[in-house]
Amino acid sequence: MSIGAGPEPSVEVAPGLGWPRRDHVHPGVGWPDVPRETLDWPTDPAVVGPFPDSTHDEPAVVSPPASTPLEESPASDESRPEPAEEAVPTAPVPDDLPVDDVPPPALVESVIPKAAGPRRARFDQDELAAKPAVPDDLPVPRETRARVLPAPTQRRTFVIANQKGGVGKTTTAVNLATALALGGLRVLVVDLDPQGNASTALGIDHGPGTAGTYEVLIGGASVAEHVVESPEAPGLQVLPATIDLAGAEIELVSVVARERRLIRALDRYVADHPVDYVLLDCPPSLGLLTLNALVAATEILIPIQCEYYALEGVSQLVRTIDLVKGELNDQLKLSTVLLTMFDGRTRLSAQVADEVRSHFRDETLSVAIPRSVRISEAPSYGQSVLTYHPDSVGAVSYLKAAEEIARRGAEEAA
Repeated sequence: MSIGAGPEPSVEVAPGLGWPRRDHVHPGVGWPDVPRETLDWPTDPAVVGPFPDSTHDEPAVVSPPASTPLEESPASDESRPEPAEEAVPTAPVPDDLPVDDVPPPALVESVIPKAAGPRRARFDQDELAAKPAVPDDLPVPRETRARVLPAPTQRRTFVIANQKGGVGKTTTAVNLATALALGGLRVLVVDLDPQGNASTALGIDHGPGTAGTYEVLIGGASVAEHVVESPEAPGLQVLPATIDLAGAEIELVSVVARERRLIRALDRYVADHPVDYVLLDCPPSLGLLTLNALVAATEILIPIQCEYYALEGVSQLVRTIDLVKGELNDQLKLSTVLLTMFDGRTRLSAQVADEVRSHFRDETLSVAIPRSVRISEAPSYGQSVLTYHPDSVGAVSYLKAAEEIARRGAEEAA
């Protein structure tokens, strides 16, 4: 007995490309072999002919073939029990998950008023909106800032120095100056670094041709001629630095009394423009620029990164300080040590902090500056972290550090 190939399906396909109009298939054969291109098939009766049921305007839907006796018909949706919802297991959240920009519990609210907010959000404002009219003769009092930090009895000049690079000298100078100015004090920042990073962070242009520190040291120009008001805070002035300072080290070699050029310029400026604090931002070296700053200052602020290499740099700096005190500046003293880039998740930071506090017990500030991405982002917008993100942990830490420095100065004067 020969086995046949089975009955041939009777398929009638309408003219044109598309799905078959009439389909008569044996249940055991399956779907007919039809073209795969079923998109945009014609529905015009003039093309495909009349539909089997003329009462319908749409083509008949072809039903799948009936199941064979060997196949079990699937249960209907009504009789099929719904599966029970399984509880999705949740992974436990670790307690030591690092969270960026969360103030530690030890940082309480500072008395220094916070900045209004980041200036980079100005693009959200409607530039075409009508500006409120302001009368030209509006009386504005000269003293518009409330002093919340105690002013020193005499000018305090800090040199922020550390010959090791990347420890936060410029970041500390910029943010402490802004915090002191926000506290109602008059602050002058002298940028002695040829890179001019302090000028950038305070929103001051220091491109080629900009007059600033180089003209004061080499040309003997007046500080008042080149000082610029910073937009970061009222009462904050900056003497910008340019790349020309890179050659000042060589040019000062043959100058008489080269190490006293800066102090003479500052004394002439302060005589007519009283200031409360002068912050000298130094390059990462112990050359003539740093030497001028050490001679002009009365106090030293050393930022120490919470890593081992920073400890080696401090020992070298202390020897240089002793040489300057004995020969050029008897009033110079190490008054402040600030721990920077503190990472509370590592034991190394805690060990370095303990080591520094054991050697500089009275000089080390109680607050440490933590690692924070906001501090790193702020200079790219030409701002300090206090105006870029006032509520960040870095901004709060620098506010507390500035407050502690001001309090110490007032207590020493008393």
